[in-house]
Amino acid sequence: MIDDLYSARILTLVANMPRAGRLPAPDASAEKHAKLCGSRIVVDVTLEDGKVADFAQDVTACALGQASAAILGAQVVGADLSEIELARDALRAMLKSNGPAPQGRFAELAVLEPVKDYPARHASTLLAFEATVEAVRKATDRAQTRTSRAGAA
Repeated sequence: MIDDLYSARILTLVANMPRAGRLPAPDASAEKHAKLCGSRIVVDVTLEDGKVADFAQDVTACALGQASAAILGAQVVGADLSEIELARDALRAMLKSNGPAPQGRFAELAVLEPVKDYPARHASTLLAFEATVEAVRKATDRAQTRTSRAGAA
């Protein structure tokens, strides 16, 4: 069973982390920690027309958290907040309540299905999506505030 958890595909994802690092001038950033294992992820985003235009992540996490972040990093550009939230919610349901794997651009998260049998690993596996949702919300709120102020003038 542990071989399923750390499959060759998961280890390949970990070895090839896309969009690692930080953006020089993000629209917003978010940092999330998993208290149980100490995993930490910082996400930077820029938005254009409500969709992720650029993305970077600084990931200090276990292999499962890194694999989730790798899938996110490979697919997040072009996604909007609702699509990222939907993927996060589907990932959470897959892990915690035996729900189906996420669909669409984040369908590769199905590789993490064996994590459902290891509740102590759920938080780190969800971390990248939690941080990205927060960062995109912040960037969206800031963009709406700037637009509202400009319209009020």
